[in-house]
Amino acid sequence: MIDYGYTGGSLLAILVAVAVDLWVLRTRLLRTRLFWATYAIVVFFQLIVNGVLTGLGIVQYDPRVMLGIRLAYAPIEDLGFGFGLVTLTLVLWAWLETRRGPGGAAAATGATTTEAAPSKGNTTEPMTHQGQDRRT
Repeated sequence: MIDYGYTGGSLLAILVAVAVDLWVLRTRLLRTRLFWATYAIVVFFQLIVNGVLTGLGIVQYDPRVMLGIRLAYAPIEDLGFGFGLVTLTLVLWAWLETRRGPGGAAAATGATTTEAAPSKGNTTEPMTHQGQDRRT
């Protein structure tokens, strides 16, 4: 009897990632070209790494728990798990950034900028950090 446990887990990872992006956190990353361009780069390198690991026999899979379709030696299910992992990470990151409000991470951590624009009248005056004494 064939048990498609690995395939089912892969499909579940895809469905959860899509649901969290579109309906739970509503970041809508999956609707952007930037996401898909970024994901294409991730898939390219994922296939290289998976191909090496499975092609050399370092990682082996039980054929009874998957479809048997391989891409660059790796089971097609690995792409589903990779999609879920990458998508959920990016969705959570984007969602956290929107909750931080204007200023993003710097505002959330209380960080201040260390650079200041030069004044129009005197461009030879050294820039100082906020709160730092200007005397030498």
